Amino acid sequence: MSSKGHSYEQLETAFRHRNFKPLYFLFGEETFLSSELQDLLLQHALAPHERDFNLDIVYGAEADAQATLSLCSSYPVFAERRVVIVRDFDKLKGNKLFTHYAEQPNPQAIVMLVCSGKPNLTTHPYRALKEHAVWAEFKPLYTNQMPGWIQGRIRSRGCEIEPQGAQMLAEFVGTNLQSAATEIDKLITYAGGRTKLTGDDVVQAGGQSREFNVFELQRAIGEGRYVDAVKITERLLHQSSNARSEALMIVSVLTAYFTKLWKLAACQTKGVPEGQMAARIGVSPYFVKEYVAALRRMGGRAVQNAFSALLAADFELKGGSGRDERLIMTLLLRNVVQDRKIAPAFV
Repeated sequence: MSSKGHSYEQLETAFRHRNFKPLYFLFGEETFLSSELQDLLLQHALAPHERDFNLDIVYGAEADAQATLSLCSSYPVFAERRVVIVRDFDKLKGNKLFTHYAEQPNPQAIVMLVCSGKPNLTTHPYRALKEHAVWAEFKPLYTNQMPGWIQGRIRSRGCEIEPQGAQMLAEFVGTNLQSAATEIDKLITYAGGRTKLTGDDVVQAGGQSREFNVFELQRAIGEGRYVDAVKITERLLHQSSNARSEALMIVSVLTAYFTKLWKLAACQTKGVPEGQMAARIGVSPYFVKEYVAALRRMGGRAVQNAFSALLAADFELKGGSGRDERLIMTLLLRNVVQDRKIAPAFV
């Protein structure tokens, strides 16, 4: 059994160079990357005029295993190859039939079998596929991996982004690669041909201003500036076309912010050197001192209590109450903004 799968970058390069194998097996919780590879395969494996007779996209939950296998075994029509993509392959009843196909795939076809999660790789057909097919597992990225992924994605588009900007964008999108890719597209469009992107570009491409944005909101909360935090939040809700969605986005960003502070508190308790804290909590070294100062001001117990307030706000905003989102957010800020000058780093 093959012990090491392929990376997204390896498969992307191979597809762009039209270096195809007859059988691919993709699985994992991160579906954005496998979707991109499917698009790349369609783009480079067949010319548009060849697709009518040589392309089949099958959905496992709706398909018959024997009929799907017949498609994979068919020969191309007036083309060099045919392509079959089976989405949700793990939901295809009777997919054990592919055990033997994995051992002898059709050399004139490119078959891509995509699972929506991680199947039991010790059972057939998955065991046979992992042994004979080109396979890749896509796991969700950790928070501290997102800035690097964002920088790489932007670099592949012929641009560069400063580390601060990559970190800001990562905090905005979390670990959702689809959201990150969408925001990167908006950012590059906003730049209008400029290849050097900044943190200001990230803010303004997102429809926010230099003074009123979620990153300034985080800073106001960390510095205990309640009035400024309320003012920023009010402006963000007012300028949004959907105040409820904007409020949910703010709650999501603040949840990520307090999660980093909680991790930082744990690092301090364990005596982790400051030079290692950035990687541990998932931020750029550029921001570490700001987080340390915020934690010193708030204290560990305040950080801990903030999660209850954020959870309550999320519940209300998603239909748990009939209160206006501005009131919900004002009450949230009352609970999470700490005006104490100095507090223990961890309680």
